[in-house]
Amino acid sequence: MSAARPGWILVLIHASAALLGVVSLVGTLWNGLEERPVALAFGLLITVGEFTRWTGAQVREAAPLGAAGALSYALLGEDAGQPTHHGVLQVVTIVVIAALLGGAPHIARGRGLEPDQLARRVLTVGFAAVCFQPLYNRGFFDEWSGAAYALLLIALLALTALCDAVLAAALAHSRTGWPFGPLLRDEMRALLGIGSAVCATGAVMALAVAVVGLWALPVFCLPLLLTQLSFRRYAAVRATYRQTIASLARATEVAGYTPAGHARRVAALSVAVGRDLGLSGTELTVLEYAALMHDIGQLSLVDPVPSGATADLSAAEQRRIALLGGAVVRQTGVDGSVAVVVERQADPCREQPVAARIVRAVNAYEEKAQGTGPEGPLKALEELRLGTAGDYAPEVVEALARVLSRDCLTLGRAG
Repeated sequence: MSAARPGWILVLIHASAALLGVVSLVGTLWNGLEERPVALAFGLLITVGEFTRWTGAQVREAAPLGAAGALSYALLGEDAGQPTHHGVLQVVTIVVIAALLGGAPHIARGRGLEPDQLARRVLTVGFAAVCFQPLYNRGFFDEWSGAAYALLLIALLALTALCDAVLAAALAHSRTGWPFGPLLRDEMRALLGIGSAVCATGAVMALAVAVVGLWALPVFCLPLLLTQLSFRRYAAVRATYRQTIASLARATEVAGYTPAGHARRVAALSVAVGRDLGLSGTELTVLEYAALMHDIGQLSLVDPVPSGATADLSAAEQRRIALLGGAVVRQTGVDGSVAVVVERQADPCREQPVAARIVRAVNAYEEKAQGTGPEGPLKALEELRLGTAGDYAPEVVEALARVLSRDCLTLGRAG
């Protein structure tokens, strides 16, 4: 599906991050650099973290080590028992310079700079520094010690993580037009994964440097490096798993049962409709896999359905193909929830789970719209609307109409 045209929210976030970066750089150059060894050590840590970032991976935090180092520097109050005096502007300056230096090799290899990630990093680190540095430098936290001080840092990191989640959801909403609420919910859920590891590491490094000095940095960043490696392997496994499912889905195309690209188009459109309806990330994954494999039951047919158009078959025949498809999916070892969606796509509409309703409506639209000329998509959508009395869920059809309208609007602007 085409991405929506970037909106004013995206421009505002990027402009705010750029303004904060420029003001911080000018202010730091004007006032000079405080505690240069500390600034150099944290700058090097953030640079290494950005250099080891995940490129091309759809993950919430592409550079967890860089993020943890930046947050730790923003919340650093002491170095081996000696108070530090760097302020908000210096924190943001070090983070920006280190992020650009760490990203330079990726840019040189043609992978480009990720402006959304950089904008989030600058604004979230700026938020954390504003909440901590001015108050610390004025002695507001002098009476805080031990567990109370650690809890203070954790609370500030929690607020910073919430700020980052809101920014990430706003950027995704602005770029795609998907509903903000479900996007924010997915971001909040993602905080329980790598996000919690980043916050914990940032707090531990800030506390450790305050006690033992800069030697704590390489020691306490090692666990996060190992966590990053584990997540990288997990992401690779998931990518391979999806490729396997996509290959299985193409079996019906290779055998001539369905048109080329049919499963991929149904999956992409189903996910877009699911996002419009507010499905969570896990639900969208199940929906995508089920949409890719929704026609696999046709492999059991002796004679292929013309053009693979199962929407025009009798209810009993659709039900038989769906049950056969579910049985095939179960034999492949794919998650059982995917098989349930495949099996129930031919059930009465009111008895279907949401994912099955989406696959059924999108599949029917795809079959009716393909190869029917310029007016085909509009006529197919009208047929689905006429079928909302019993065959298709009204809310799904209207969500499909909204998705198609946004896609056409984007294409019109691009043209």
